[in-house]
Amino acid sequence: DLPRELHSWRQMADYSPEMRQFACLLHLYHIKAYDYLRKILPLPHPYSLTKQVFSYSMIQNVLFPVLVWLSNNEAAAGFSSDIFLRLQEKVERGDQVCRYCTVLVQDVSLQKQQEWDPQTKQLRGFVDLGAGILDADEAPLASEAIILMAVGISSTWTAPLGYFLVNSTSGHFLAQLLRQAIHKLNNIGIVVLAVTSGACARGAETARALGIRIDPKRIQCTFQHPPGSAHSIAYFFDVCHALLLIRNALQCFQKVEWLGDTMWWQHVVELAALGEQRVLELCSPESGRAESKGNYHLKVNLATLLFSEGVAEALEHLQKLGLASFQNCSGTVKFVRLMSSLCDVFYGRGPYGKEPLLAGNCTKISNLFDEARSCFVNLTDSVGRYIIKSKRKLGFLSFLLNAESLKWLSSNHTCPKGTPSHHLHTHAFSLDPLKQFLRALQQACGSSGSPTCTVFQAAYHKLLSSCSLAPSSPHSSGNASPWDVSLSQRRALTLGSIRAQYQPAPGRTLAPEYPYSAGLLLPSSALSNALTDLSLYTQSLICASGWVAEQLALDLQCEACLASLFEADESRLRCKSVLYIKKLGGVSLPSASVHHITCISEQVLNQYGRVGGANKNTKMWHLCLEQKVFQELLGESPLFPTLTNHLFEEELSINNHYTLLVKEIIRCYLNIRTNPAQHLNLKYPCGRHKLKRLKGKHLFPSPLGSCQSS
Repeated sequence: DLPRELHSWRQMADYSPEMRQFACLLHLYHIKAYDYLRKILPLPHPYSLTKQVFSYSMIQNVLFPVLVWLSNNEAAAGFSSDIFLRLQEKVERGDQVCRYCTVLVQDVSLQKQQEWDPQTKQLRGFVDLGAGILDADEAPLASEAIILMAVGISSTWTAPLGYFLVNSTSGHFLAQLLRQAIHKLNNIGIVVLAVTSGACARGAETARALGIRIDPKRIQCTFQHPPGSAHSIAYFFDVCHALLLIRNALQCFQKVEWLGDTMWWQHVVELAALGEQRVLELCSPESGRAESKGNYHLKVNLATLLFSEGVAEALEHLQKLGLASFQNCSGTVKFVRLMSSLCDVFYGRGPYGKEPLLAGNCTKISNLFDEARSCFVNLTDSVGRYIIKSKRKLGFLSFLLNAESLKWLSSNHTCPKGTPSHHLHTHAFSLDPLKQFLRALQQACGSSGSPTCTVFQAAYHKLLSSCSLAPSSPHSSGNASPWDVSLSQRRALTLGSIRAQYQPAPGRTLAPEYPYSAGLLLPSSALSNALTDLSLYTQSLICASGWVAEQLALDLQCEACLASLFEADESRLRCKSVLYIKKLGGVSLPSASVHHITCISEQVLNQYGRVGGANKNTKMWHLCLEQKVFQELLGESPLFPTLTNHLFEEELSINNHYTLLVKEIIRCYLNIRTNPAQHLNLKYPCGRHKLKRLKGKHLFPSPLGSCQSS
């Protein structure tokens, strides 16, 4: 189908679809073969394949993009012409926040399947790089989509640049796509300062194809674009991917040593497995009862990230308590604290703030990176082999490369002072913004599995039409999951995930003897509301609130939110990942805020649960109850005082942690109150410690009318 005459290849405008597809495929997959063939055939210059051409419309008085290779309008495969046009308009208006960015790349698996499109009257599901679908019987079906995104460095705007449907890919292919994206952004006045990919085999191959050297002795963290020019671009690996690789390495080696210190993986396993237990403690000499012992309930916050200051503090504290499993853990504490400090830098948190590349922080960061390099280079396994030379080295090399890239950026570039923030936001160097877009894309697809090409393209079109390119918080997406997106992505790095590996949790069941039902009266009780024991009723609400807190704690991925659910023992030292909780029977006492929310929920249920004619099993009725509870809570004292700073960390959003936590507490309580378990043996407290059994059909009573719950 390709012409052999040389004159047929001279004018790009005269190329047939097959000629365009041939040129694009050869350029992206085999750049050396493309350069060689250009000596024989007058093929277009590589950057002409994505050159943006605009035509002026006299009627509409606007510029509109002309169809070019590797680029398309709407949401078809290739670079999005509309997104580049909108970015160019922002730059031409003098919007400084759009002048500097980083480019992110990530792949999404697709389901191989041919589908007939009745609108275009074509078969879909084939490979498509933006130069037309390879529609033929022998054409390969697409198995994944490569997505590119630009993220602002001085302000967190995001722009999905396009996607490419491929059957197989390589690091050299991704390198060519990245160079094309960088060239297109440069053409409209946007300077690319960095590129980020996943810390995986394909990401490492992409880095090497661009000219990055990942050698601990001689790290080359930048590449030139165009090749041979003076402009350099830094390369980053996704921090979350790198942390997962380091976790895997520690799990495989179990014990690592460096410069006289030893990190034991078993210490982390013991901490995660600790869960909740009663701990004995010698009373202080000042109390006058030095020989007596006190006991309290210690609960590990399983939402705590493995590499965090909270885990380091918890290990130190458990060692001071004298627990045998945590003796000699100083090396583990030192390593975890080092990794936590590195995460603080790359996520812009902790002592380094949201803008860690401030002048006052540069010296501290440089010293931290030197300490990390000394540790990683000297890490050895139990037999003395260097880990940096082993098959588990990529995670450590990723952090070394990221450290060099960040130091290079801080010393060679800062944004102009005319921008809202003339410093670099390190959050932009991770894949989190792109992962958030992919999560929204998955929700738009309507299924958790791999979508087909048709479903993927429809979802992408839907998201692209609502893309504003406005600066926004990385946590303020209206399409976020019930809990924070960036935290849910790190679920595999929490203590809870480690505990699940060693102690797989069985299916959730409610034990018939579970004491959260203590004190609740049965609907069949002959006692009137006037004769109800109010103290017993209050205690039952506390137990129910504690059960709600424990249920929500199973799914919460935010360390601060999980800690706010329980009543803490303030008389004892509190670590970030170790909670000292008070107990009532076998149930944890809820925090005052959780108890208050459940009390208001109970009052609303008492008031509106008696209304006749309403189907009380419908979703609408439950939503109505939730709305009434929110109305009652408005104007009252603020809830969760420990989450005040947590609430205002990012932009205000209806789906921030604070509002979602309140919503989930209301929903969980109303659900167990309106859908009681059947045929359970109930208990209520009789005296201080004794439990008296009640038998009946329902777990919770009918509404108690005018009884006060506080």
